[in-house]
Amino acid sequence: MKAIMIMFDSLNRHMLPPYGCEDIEAPNFKRLQDRTVTFDQSWVGSMPCMPARHDLHTGRYNFLHRGWGPMEPYDNSMPEILKENNVYTHLVTDHQHYWEDGGYNYHTRYNSFEFFRGQEGDTWKGEVFQEDPPILGGNELESVNKHDWVNRKYIKEKEDFPQAFTFNNGLDFIKKNNNEDDWFLQIETFDPHEPFYAPEEFRAKYAHEYNGPHFDWPSYRNVVETEEQVEHAGLEYKALVSMCDHYLGKVLDMMEEYNLWEDTMLIVNTDHGFLLGEHDWWGKCVQPFYNEVARTPLFIWDPRSGKQGTRSDKLVQLIDLAPTLLDFFNVEIPKEMLGTPLRDTIAENKETHEAVLYGIYGGHVNCTDGRYVYMRAPVSEENTPLYSYTLFPVRLRRFFNLEEIKTATLTEPFSFSKGAPLMKMETKSDYDVDFHRYSTMLFDIKKDPEQKEPINDPEIEKKMINLLVQLMKENDAPTEQYERLGLSIPENSLNPPLESNARQ
Repeated sequence: MKAIMIMFDSLNRHMLPPYGCEDIEAPNFKRLQDRTVTFDQSWVGSMPCMPARHDLHTGRYNFLHRGWGPMEPYDNSMPEILKENNVYTHLVTDHQHYWEDGGYNYHTRYNSFEFFRGQEGDTWKGEVFQEDPPILGGNELESVNKHDWVNRKYIKEKEDFPQAFTFNNGLDFIKKNNNEDDWFLQIETFDPHEPFYAPEEFRAKYAHEYNGPHFDWPSYRNVVETEEQVEHAGLEYKALVSMCDHYLGKVLDMMEEYNLWEDTMLIVNTDHGFLLGEHDWWGKCVQPFYNEVARTPLFIWDPRSGKQGTRSDKLVQLIDLAPTLLDFFNVEIPKEMLGTPLRDTIAENKETHEAVLYGIYGGHVNCTDGRYVYMRAPVSEENTPLYSYTLFPVRLRRFFNLEEIKTATLTEPFSFSKGAPLMKMETKSDYDVDFHRYSTMLFDIKKDPEQKEPINDPEIEKKMINLLVQLMKENDAPTEQYERLGLSIPENSLNPPLESNARQ
């Protein structure tokens, strides 16, 4: 048996033909829909990039205990578990966050890996003098912007782009190993993550008259640009999606060429979406997480059932993919993984979760049952109490500061830390966001899919609070998280005993 995962970053569900978008050129996503089960209730878990990948590896939420960070010594890692069970695992990626302080040890969980440079201000090409780029446009990441402008000097033709290198080398792996058995290949591209820089071949598909300033990298804030600029950025994003579609098609072609459909699982997914001016906001880390960010595309082909061209309306998340892949290779699922193996959901549309959680460390804690979305905001302006639990005090591109580390104490083990105590430190959210821009909100996404009108229904809110608290307890949320959200702490909430394989 073999498995291929194609993982995009910031791929918007509502921009794809299988989810109703007709004004984008993406024929290979239509092909994909015909060959797989398309999931209509796929949701984010931990936000954003590396917390999502932590969910993917460990099969459980990251965001209740810490923010952006590396794998911990006690963490289960799906590719490492496969490796230990004689399934060869290979990562091919242009996702530069794997090589920063907060994500440096994910790639070493695989048997082998390849990395292609140049995405989003990756510190790749060395130039002492870096001119001010025309892409700052309100983006606060000035040094990253400058380095991206340097990198673009070396990325001109289609085959120069990191995505092209990523897919072409993924295809090379398939060519070399298609007759071998027991391997897992993860082809992971940073696109269509911002900046929305695509080859002219794909930009030409969305040719339009534009007279504004250079603008393909919106900052995570409210929209202050003109309607023309917003439309322009959206079309630049679509060009990147069409590029993603192009290379997806090459993998589908190779699936056909080598008849991999017979014995190879195919998963096509993303970590989260992106606001392109909807709700008058840009980005993915601003609160609250509307469905443009929180509801994701997911496609799976499982050769065991052979289900294709069908849809599933069951709740799924990234935490489900680790147990799904372990189950596919007949490898035991660790009891710390709380995700659900999707074999029966793919085959028979079997129920998965009654509800799911999602959020970002220190932000709203959100819960959905597929009909209602409940966004629980912090109750205090200070957003306290808030602690990080970790053995690796690093975040995105830097260490925790010394003032945070000086507050460290050693805690009792959590249910997932395998007897290891953790450092507990007073910290703030990784992102400087005004969480009180919106308070707690409740939406009926069946009646209001665009989430324009929050509802006030005490009975439904009570039901959603109960689901939220139940899931926080199952995930061994620290007791102060309940206090931060203004919730009653349930009995036995700290380190509840795990029910082995309860999801099965």
